[in-house]
Amino acid sequence: MPDLTPAGDAAAVVEQLRGWLAGPAGVRLVVATSGSTGAPKRVALRRDAVLASVEASARRLGGTGPWVLALPPTYVAGVQVVVRSLVAGHEPVLLERDGWPAGSGWSVSLVPTQLGRLLDDADGRAALQRARTVLLGGGPIDPTLRARAAEAGIPVVASYGAAETAGGCVYDGVPLDGVGVALGADGRIRIGGPTLFEEYVDAPALTAEVLVDGWYVTSDAGRIDEDGRLQVLGRVDDVVVSGGVNVPAVAVAARIRQHPDVVDAEVLGVPDEEWGRRVVAFVVGTVGLDEVRDWVAIAHPRPWAPREVVTVEAIPLLANGKPDRQALRALAGSAS
Repeated sequence: MPDLTPAGDAAAVVEQLRGWLAGPAGVRLVVATSGSTGAPKRVALRRDAVLASVEASARRLGGTGPWVLALPPTYVAGVQVVVRSLVAGHEPVLLERDGWPAGSGWSVSLVPTQLGRLLDDADGRAALQRARTVLLGGGPIDPTLRARAAEAGIPVVASYGAAETAGGCVYDGVPLDGVGVALGADGRIRIGGPTLFEEYVDAPALTAEVLVDGWYVTSDAGRIDEDGRLQVLGRVDDVVVSGGVNVPAVAVAARIRQHPDVVDAEVLGVPDEEWGRRVVAFVVGTVGLDEVRDWVAIAHPRPWAPREVVTVEAIPLLANGKPDRQALRALAGSAS
């Protein structure tokens, strides 16, 4: 039986997924990864893996109300919004077509960029205050953003997962029922359980690299805190080795975003003849290199401070709202 690869606009994808849920159990769902760090991969998910995720999510969140689709429908997070609604017996609310629901009791999945923009918009903020749950995933969540949402009375739940895990499988640091989380010797996060993907389509060698002994070996580093919750430290390659110093790019970016003259920021490592890799900050704001370096050094070791600042009008994003790392690296190359 051929796989289903969702395609088209939101309404079309809803009908495709409705048919998939009602059709033969052996038809796999194929979704693409974001491609934020390279070429997208095609992830094959069995229906029972997707449903295991849906059921575990409903148990954890304690409700089966309708979901608002505010994400691209062909990526796993958008797919799961549609499937959660359909399995619960509700039509998903298509934000672009229908707008925000007037009542309460609904949930929505967002990425941090969306949440930040909605908090800055009175109508968007009021809508989220009516939500039952705002599931926030797709990348690192700045503590300042989480605090702003809490102050506004918005019920945010941080989600961690990937297309390979049928979407978010760890909520606020706690794995969903049936999901296992372990750390490798290098701190790399491993995930096990019923929500795992079957393979990368037409990429058996790559599949074998990341599916090891029943575990999905992620590209993320993590730690287990004193409360037993998983803390995601960022991608393994987010640790920039510059001049022999390990620089956690996520922590540096979070510090830069706290500057009063910075609207947004991302930090990456780019090849450098002298340093091996140099730390580059991409900043939406009106700060220069010296000011950024001094600001970072107040909170972190000075060797973590960026050696280059690239000012941009906006952080380039992929279709799913994640930062486009390839585009950022190209900007650093053109600026150097």
